[in-house]
Amino acid sequence: MDFMQFVRDIPDFPQEGVLFRDITPVLQNAEALHAAVDRFCDILKKETFDYVLGPESRGFIFGVPVAYAMHKGFIPVRKPGKLPGKVITQSYDLEYGSNSLEMHADALKPGDRVVVVDDLIATGGTTKAICELVEQLGAHIVSLNFFIELEALKGRQLLSNYTVNSIITY
Repeated sequence: MDFMQFVRDIPDFPQEGVLFRDITPVLQNAEALHAAVDRFCDILKKETFDYVLGPESRGFIFGVPVAYAMHKGFIPVRKPGKLPGKVITQSYDLEYGSNSLEMHADALKPGDRVVVVDDLIATGGTTKAICELVEQLGAHIVSLNFFIELEALKGRQLLSNYTVNSIITY
């Protein structure tokens, strides 16, 4: 399926000079959504892993159905203050600011194998923070998997120690 026909370009969002790649049309089209989840599963079927991990919020959109289809657990990574109980935190820089991510401190144990599923890789800062959270708990990143990769922002270079897969690239 040609997924690019379903990705909408929104100029100057969330700020002037940024071209936002909107996946909402993919999600609205049942066949495109089904095909996207299937494509992630096809990429991951050769991998051995215990959990799918997805960052808030669009990582949830693709990560949960992938985890379900592959009979794996799903681990959410959230913005600060959204998870109950004991959490671990990692800060990171964005293209236009900074933020932090949290994960439950007991979400993983040493030796667990994790794949990350998210909608987009840009500079790679968010994903690098996720990798640091996973590794802080002694778990292993098997692969990083994205629906969209913005090649010009060189996120793959920041994540060069990991296997990076993307479905479509700009």
